[in-house]
Amino acid sequence: MKNNKPILYVTMAVLFAGVTSLFHSCEIQENFSYQNSNSNASLGVNAWEYIQATDSLSLFEEAIKLTNTESLYESSANKTFIAPSNQAFEEYLEDNAYTDLSEVPVPILRNTIKYHVVNATVSFDDPNISESNNPLPYMSENGQTIFLSRTSGYMGLVNEGTNKQWSIFTSNLKATNGVIHILPSIVYFSARSTSVEGPDDIVRDTIFPIADTYVNGGSNSGRNYGADVRMRLKNVTGSGGYDRKVFLMYNLEDFTKEGVIVDLKLELAVSFTAAKGIDVDVYNVEDTSWTEMGLTFDNANFPTTEPISTITSSKVDKFEFDIIDYYNGLDQNGLISLMVDQEAGKDETDEFHSKENTGGFFAPMLIARYASGGTTLIIEKNTGFIVNSGEAYALNNDVLEVSGSIPADVSFTIQQAPLNGWLIRGASVLQVGETFTQEDIDAMNVVYINNGTGTEDTIIVDGKDKAGATLDTFNINITVQ
Repeated sequence: MKNNKPILYVTMAVLFAGVTSLFHSCEIQENFSYQNSNSNASLGVNAWEYIQATDSLSLFEEAIKLTNTESLYESSANKTFIAPSNQAFEEYLEDNAYTDLSEVPVPILRNTIKYHVVNATVSFDDPNISESNNPLPYMSENGQTIFLSRTSGYMGLVNEGTNKQWSIFTSNLKATNGVIHILPSIVYFSARSTSVEGPDDIVRDTIFPIADTYVNGGSNSGRNYGADVRMRLKNVTGSGGYDRKVFLMYNLEDFTKEGVIVDLKLELAVSFTAAKGIDVDVYNVEDTSWTEMGLTFDNANFPTTEPISTITSSKVDKFEFDIIDYYNGLDQNGLISLMVDQEAGKDETDEFHSKENTGGFFAPMLIARYASGGTTLIIEKNTGFIVNSGEAYALNNDVLEVSGSIPADVSFTIQQAPLNGWLIRGASVLQVGETFTQEDIDAMNVVYINNGTGTEDTIIVDGKDKAGATLDTFNINITVQ
């Protein structure tokens, strides 16, 4: 019978005294304050036995049974098991329009399960895993890289430094065949940003805001902060005394370089961040009439549209937002106004340097990268690949490589999706008309999953880069065995 008493890892004394109770209680307390246990106490059971005995992991147990992957969790080989909670699977089902796990194609679900099994033992109380050497790469059972790291407070992180990272809420559960970490999300690989070094005709230009400030809710809602050297950001209730939002205004006519803008980043120099791993969003603000010394929470026009760019907060010296899609959708080249906010209710303290600082820190910048055209794309490799029936293969630059522009600028548009399987990036199935990049290929961020049928398959794509060079339609051939 499953038990519902919570496991609490709060202090050394509590954990030491609670070792015995571990064997009698398997429900997970979701909202505790993580502290390093420095304990090697064993659960006394293997990972599969623990999962079966834990109510909060019942959907995970169901997914493992549906995919016949129990052996991964029963094996005597020491591994790291990333265990998504029921909340994680409920959100996954909703996001992908499934009613229950039985509707998810088994090969897709199996690939997802395998990414959550790491072929190494990683415990965040290991002194060899320090904040200074984060993040460390490991190989997962599905053949893709997973990055594991920890904060200075010993909270575990998955895929820190990539385009999407997650925080682990329950860490370092010592099974007899490895370590279990529990989190409320399904995780997936997301490509790390690569260098933008490339052809000689790429140039850059940087502009600074004509106005930057923040507004504060609650009793300070009528106060202006335009002269402050730091801009503060926090979202608690949305409009209370601790709620702060950053406002920026730029004149795009300040860009003076010639050529086609192929990339545009908003860069905020970080003075402090609590780095909880939450969403930080940038919004377009229609109002460009506000002034730096006049804007307050009371008179600000807050956006009601979706964010134009989102990142996950982490311990970095700058927050960098990709806003090229927003720029490409503009119908004018003059004033733009932006607002920075956080994921609702997450209560993270963030501070950024404003243009008023005199300490040598950079003001908020818009950094444009240009290409003057004239690039030529060349298919260096297109070998096709072999995959076992019903299994997955992570595409890489040994099977597909196009040169002529930097990898992030080379995109492939799907003209025909595979007929006997799926092409997956992150947690999404790529459809006809959708794209992936050479950077995705280099980082093994795109996976083909066979549906258990056929002896061959084909993906048909064409290609282009941001400077306008194109590639005619070509086939990526797949052998299924």
